[in-house]
Amino acid sequence: MTKLAEIVLNGFALGSVYALIALGFVVIFKASGVINFAHASLLLLGGFTVAKLHDDLGFTLALLVAVGVTAAVAGLVEMVFIRGLGRTEVHTLTILTIGVDILLTTELTRRIGSDVLSLGDPWQAGVRDWGGVHVADARIACIVVAVLLIGTFFAAFRFTAWGLSMRAAAEDREAAALMGVRLGRVQLIAWCVAGALAAVAAVFLAAFPSAGLDRSTGQIALAAFPAAILGGMDSAAGALLGSLLVGLTSALTAGYQSDLSWLGANLGDVAPYVVMLLVLIWRPTGLLGSKERVRV
Repeated sequence: MTKLAEIVLNGFALGSVYALIALGFVVIFKASGVINFAHASLLLLGGFTVAKLHDDLGFTLALLVAVGVTAAVAGLVEMVFIRGLGRTEVHTLTILTIGVDILLTTELTRRIGSDVLSLGDPWQAGVRDWGGVHVADARIACIVVAVLLIGTFFAAFRFTAWGLSMRAAAEDREAAALMGVRLGRVQLIAWCVAGALAAVAAVFLAAFPSAGLDRSTGQIALAAFPAAILGGMDSAAGALLGSLLVGLTSALTAGYQSDLSWLGANLGDVAPYVVMLLVLIWRPTGLLGSKERVRV
């Protein structure tokens, strides 16, 4: 029972990180209709910035700078490659983000090399013992920070003018533009928000029990992509639900790997995609995704 409790807590912590990343996918998709495959490289950029600055600035200030840098780079990608190309097909822009990801990842990988970088987080290797259940301090912090940030996001999405504009643009871009919604501004803010969330997620992906930030950390972000698809690409709540399911699935399959050895090694890496496929067979739009209605 103790082992199950530890696995579930770790699953929720992992799901919280995935939620920060998956929200980035969803908010960009809702604002621009583009699936941003450069999200992984933005996450790696945020983590790399913290790793390089925390010795001089301290962890908190380094993280704030990283959030600003990553948000700015994400906004630059939107202005130059998404909005800057004018009336370009959405699928073309989606493919373009793959090229941006390759460029950013290649440069960051060159700079990181074979090193494993410490981000200087204040939790280090601290572990708490609650009735025999051992949980890393970084995992607890991850859940708390994710709850605060996701709560702030949903409040902004529901009660601010930007959130109203976002919902209107997601429903009907042309009608929203005719009603005075500044689609360019809405889209730019969405990309910046996604970049900022990715930078925060990078800290917890590289925190204990992980060894630190390395060249492969950005690839872990792609595990959040099934979470966004699973929940529904146009649903922020779906991204949260999908992330928790993916996090729990990964943690459970990894924790009970020895009992599932007949299914092969590294089952935890594959399990989220299996769950995603099973859900999509049953519900192609995702758990909370909107069903497209076509008038005939």
